[in-house]
Amino acid sequence: MDHSAIETIVREVISRMPGGNGAQTAGMTEACGGLVRTDMTLAMACKLIERIEKKAAEWNMRVVTAVSDASGKPVAVHCMDGAYPGSFDVALNKTYTSVAFQMSTAELGALSQPGQSLYGIQFTNQGRIVIFGGGELLKKNGVILGALGVSGGSAAQDTELAAYGKSIFEEVIACL
Repeated sequence: MDHSAIETIVREVISRMPGGNGAQTAGMTEACGGLVRTDMTLAMACKLIERIEKKAAEWNMRVVTAVSDASGKPVAVHCMDGAYPGSFDVALNKTYTSVAFQMSTAELGALSQPGQSLYGIQFTNQGRIVIFGGGELLKKNGVILGALGVSGGSAAQDTELAAYGKSIFEEVIACL
């Protein structure tokens, strides 16, 4: 079967799906090779980041904010003017950590202290694991869509700003 025949079949299947006008259907987007999952869209990530940056500015913070999808792949990263260059990797790694262990980085931090069950976990995964606050899972109706990472303030500030982002996530995406 040639590529054009496969594409025709995929388009037909999409058109028969509920709401399937061929453009986008319930977490799926048409791509060159067929359908791909897009539970965390660029529009969702950017809208959330916009709200977080507004709150950060109110708090006189300059942060890097990252949003990943449910596999930990980055969807969007914004660096506010004046944010620390090192915060870029930290914000991305906070999203990865939250998705990889399905919890906030603050929660993982508590479990990774000396004498706790996950002590030393920060030395795994090629050093990508972050054990201080600022990373949060992003869910809709209890389903993990991705994660948020905020870096640029103290651990307490990053934790509070990321918790704010998590708390408004469903409201933000409902407007899209």
